[in-house]
Amino acid sequence: MTVLIAGCGDLGTEVGLRLAALGQHVVGLRRQAGVLPAALNGQSVDLSRQQPEVPPDTEIVIVAIAAGNPDPDVYRAAYVTGLANLLDALDAARVTPRRFLMVSSTAVYDVNDGSTVDETTPASPGPGTDSILLEAEQLLQSRIPSAVVLRLGGIYGPGRDRLIRQVREGRATVAARGRLSNRIHRDDAAAMIVHLVLRATAPDPLYLGVDSTPVPATEVLDFLAGELGLPDPEIVETGGRRGGDKRLSNQRILETGFTFSYPSYREGYRAVLAGRAVRHP
Repeated sequence: MTVLIAGCGDLGTEVGLRLAALGQHVVGLRRQAGVLPAALNGQSVDLSRQQPEVPPDTEIVIVAIAAGNPDPDVYRAAYVTGLANLLDALDAARVTPRRFLMVSSTAVYDVNDGSTVDETTPASPGPGTDSILLEAEQLLQSRIPSAVVLRLGGIYGPGRDRLIRQVREGRATVAARGRLSNRIHRDDAAAMIVHLVLRATAPDPLYLGVDSTPVPATEVLDFLAGELGLPDPEIVETGGRRGGDKRLSNQRILETGFTFSYPSYREGYRAVLAGRAVRHP
């Protein structure tokens, strides 16, 4: 049995390593597969231009594509064209995966009133990249109705240290002081994907991937300043809307039996500051 991962950046590679540690045969797709760890079988392919070679024994497909920059044309090439090329390759190989999971983003909810959002909340993306993400989700659901979409909040973790750098620089930017932010540690995001694709019970079509502690970004910044022994940074409000102001619920993923290693930013950022990473099966 093969697990095919389309998009082996930071998150996709971590997922692949966890699956390989469980004895799975993992094929990872990325533009330059030579940089992948030895545990993953790499295939160099630009999905925005090419169809990949699909192993005939592929049973699980994971899409964890990341656009190189926020230009809408780049997003469309990565998320819509890239997904279409992957789906066409599956059809050409006459492969019907037992489980198909696509990573998307909670940015498809343009909610700005601080209300609670869960999987029953209608997606309401603003124009641009967020609407392209929803278009990709809809393409997938039209082609593979049993597919699972996992909408992740803001990912932080090893190498994702923007807030830490801002605290060290003494100046941080936020959209608005009281606006809620929702996040997930990279390791929990990877563990969640593994949990959903391997569990015996068929998953629901949609999950929100966020930790249990939605808080204003200013609270996280103050916490980091305390952990680093530094003064609270100067806060600059940008007034930006992206990301919205909403309280994302993780109740549905918790009901599957998933357990967070980092249920809040406190445990997660302490691990980042200590240079720790968790790799659980």
